[in-house]
Amino acid sequence: MLDSTEPNQTVSIVCITHIRTLRLEEWGWVSGGLLKKASCQCSSHILHQIPAERGPSAVALCDLPALLNCLKMTNPAPSVSSFVTSSESTTNKSCDVFIYKEAARVLFPIFYTIVLVISILGNSLVLYITWQRKQKLNSTSLYLINLAVSDALFTLALPGRITYYVRGFDWPFGDLLCGLTAIMFYSNTYSAIAFMTCISVDRYLAMVHPHKCQSLRNTRVVRGVCALIWVVVILETSPLLFRSLVKEFDGQRTCMEYSNLVDSPKMSYVLLFACIIGFCAPLGLILCCYSQISCKLSRMAKDNPMTCRSGKSNRAKNMILLILLSFVVCFGPYHINIMQFMVRRLLHEPSCEEKKAFKMSLQVTVSMMNFNCCLDPVIYFFAIKTYKQRVMSLFMGYMPTLLSSRSMPENSSSNT
Repeated sequence: MLDSTEPNQTVSIVCITHIRTLRLEEWGWVSGGLLKKASCQCSSHILHQIPAERGPSAVALCDLPALLNCLKMTNPAPSVSSFVTSSESTTNKSCDVFIYKEAARVLFPIFYTIVLVISILGNSLVLYITWQRKQKLNSTSLYLINLAVSDALFTLALPGRITYYVRGFDWPFGDLLCGLTAIMFYSNTYSAIAFMTCISVDRYLAMVHPHKCQSLRNTRVVRGVCALIWVVVILETSPLLFRSLVKEFDGQRTCMEYSNLVDSPKMSYVLLFACIIGFCAPLGLILCCYSQISCKLSRMAKDNPMTCRSGKSNRAKNMILLILLSFVVCFGPYHINIMQFMVRRLLHEPSCEEKKAFKMSLQVTVSMMNFNCCLDPVIYFFAIKTYKQRVMSLFMGYMPTLLSSRSMPENSSSNT
């Protein structure tokens, strides 16, 4: 609040966080105090009839939301802090990040339906062939089976997500199912990362240290590692059941949206820490395993070229390369997107345009990450030789049956 005793005087005031210059045009006494007319030189908006309680003083605001609130008031002007609160709430309400809702209602249901079909077929085939196998499972097979189970559980959440997108980001199933969907989503993400990392370490131990640390590849130890991964992932994601992930927005109930999860500045630190532990550290470990295996095979090629040509050595290298590519392509964009936005959020409050851009990029990167459950059966196909042979034999046995069933109607029609 500023004091002024003369008309036509230029003064400066603090307008929330900016310096604004006012030109006081005329003033006169009214029953509620001094009535001033002022024009804001930094804006085209004109302030009219701002009463002051005592003497020639006035408070002026230059941003539109606070200006509208000010013009509606008949009491003396409130403090600047109340204007700040009013302005922030108005800005938050006016920032609609769902700018692509109509396109999302078409594209996302189609995409997730394709993911659902491919994931069910691929991971069911992995589990079926594994169940049919009579020989003893090794360490790599156990990790891949747990990876397939994780993907199969994730597909249970996809029908709900498809319905959510078809309805234009409107969740009809309540808070509990929204929380369960979130648990399935994050459990699949970080259990898949953990099992991929374990497969890479397992191949590293088999290739680089074939006579050392083999106790870590014992099936009993591997089962314990898999159980530990599941326990840790469930403990990390179970708190999602105890917080509301459903929010009302523009007459709709949104589920598992970014704004529903990050409701305090502390969550930015939590998400940054989770990305470093859950993505950056495993990525570094996989890169280290791949580089060590590549160096080992290069040394073997120099010492004995015939040994390097063995299919087992190349298969181990190609499997980790496939895991690395899948890891970077599927999980990389999402975590990089989260980390850069959390850093910016800690430095300053993002603008509405930044939130809209982040929301759009987040949906795309989440879709890329969810596509990982379709690629895991491909890893299994190239990693396990017996699985590849079994799949080929199934299709070779199915094709003659399909061809014969098609030829029977043709023969019957030709006979008539």
